[in-house]
Amino acid sequence: MNDLKKRNLTMLTDFYELTMANGYFLNGKGDDITQFDMFFRTIPDNGGFAIMAGVEQLSQYLENLKFTEEDIEYLRGRGFGEDFLDYLKNFDFKCDIYCVPEGTPIFPREPIVTVRGPAIQAQFIETMLLLAINHQSLIATKANRLVRAAQGRAIMEFGSRRAQGFDGAVYGARASYIGGCAGTACTISDREFGVPALGTMAHSWVQLFDTELDAFCAYAKAYPNECTLLVDTYDVLKSGVPNAIEAFKREVLPRGFRPKGIRIDSGDITYLSRKARKMLDDAGFDDVKIIASNSLDEYIIRDMLRQGAQVDSFGVGERLITASSTPVFGGVYKLVAVENDGVMMPKIKLSENVAKVTTPGAKNLWRLYDNETGKAIADLITLADEVIDDSQPYELFDPDVTWKRKTVENYTARPLLQPLFIKGKCVYDYPELKEIRDYCAQQVETLWDEVKRFENPHNYYVDMSQALWDMKNEMINKYKPR
Repeated sequence: MNDLKKRNLTMLTDFYELTMANGYFLNGKGDDITQFDMFFRTIPDNGGFAIMAGVEQLSQYLENLKFTEEDIEYLRGRGFGEDFLDYLKNFDFKCDIYCVPEGTPIFPREPIVTVRGPAIQAQFIETMLLLAINHQSLIATKANRLVRAAQGRAIMEFGSRRAQGFDGAVYGARASYIGGCAGTACTISDREFGVPALGTMAHSWVQLFDTELDAFCAYAKAYPNECTLLVDTYDVLKSGVPNAIEAFKREVLPRGFRPKGIRIDSGDITYLSRKARKMLDDAGFDDVKIIASNSLDEYIIRDMLRQGAQVDSFGVGERLITASSTPVFGGVYKLVAVENDGVMMPKIKLSENVAKVTTPGAKNLWRLYDNETGKAIADLITLADEVIDDSQPYELFDPDVTWKRKTVENYTARPLLQPLFIKGKCVYDYPELKEIRDYCAQQVETLWDEVKRFENPHNYYVDMSQALWDMKNEMINKYKPR
């Protein structure tokens, strides 16, 4: 499951990728060198930023991009010609791909993946590229919101059974971990990716025994060193917590261990957790943690903590694994340049919807950091051959309101797009997943708190260089209707 190189997903594509590929081939344009950008237009949940994820799975798909005999036979049955099918039989991926590393905060309109290569190839990978990045970026972004709402308390991903399919569960757990979750209920994600698998018991365990106390004692006897008990099957305060305390005394302490926690999965958790905390403390179990679950999201968690909930960690299921409040990450993939006599010529898409006007040309993406605070100042999109000399002052301007300008000094300019594939060969050295998670947390800390607000976050600036802005506006004027 972890290694997509073992799964042939070549045909996981929109059918029009194949009809266009065949059309390019028949018109002699299949080997024309093109450049495409992936970017997104809006941040989920009206947030201040998103989190990049899914790059490793995209890479694994590309390393296994080949058409099998079964694929060829299917396409023959759909009426594609033999010359085109021969081309697919000998498909040899040759594209250059650059991407923003996983775990990086990302913003609308900036290129987060760029693809340069033969038209057929660069076009064909659109579906899987968008699928891999859109899905995991969506879940990583939601996870990070939950982690920030919890204010240092652990968030555990508990959503496998509510995910959109089994890959949604597996890769959703991976993305949740990148976003900052402490672990997952999804065991296979622990085996494949090293996302810590967590979990104790369900209500059925308690119901299976004659009494709640019998159920708790049996579990505590089986797992005295990792004993966490679910206390809301019958009544949290009158039954669950008192029986948990008794089980701790009977089966955990005599074996030389300390109990780990209780979990509350229903009711007014704020109220119940406060009462449960006092009961545990009075019984000498002030080190026992209280875990909350039950259809939580970042707003509920934030409000619970504001209201004094005595909760040490949270299990979040359906609203994380499906990102139910904004269940789509709207990344798109657009042609931005075509090579002509060795020169990449910019291409633009216009629209009556201003937000859908693309930024043409081969580009680079930079993040500017203030050397005194370490905070991110802005992102800057430039032409591909532009270099930012951060030893010199640089004038930034809002590409939508050009009179808003700011000159920055004492800053570091960091290029964000890193090589993933060169001439069809993977050149990326993948970090361990925990390294990505730590990097994500560190990069989120470079954002000002105003950008991290849940409501009305500050608009982080994604600016253009003057040269790129001039070129874009020249093309708009050239192609706009007269």
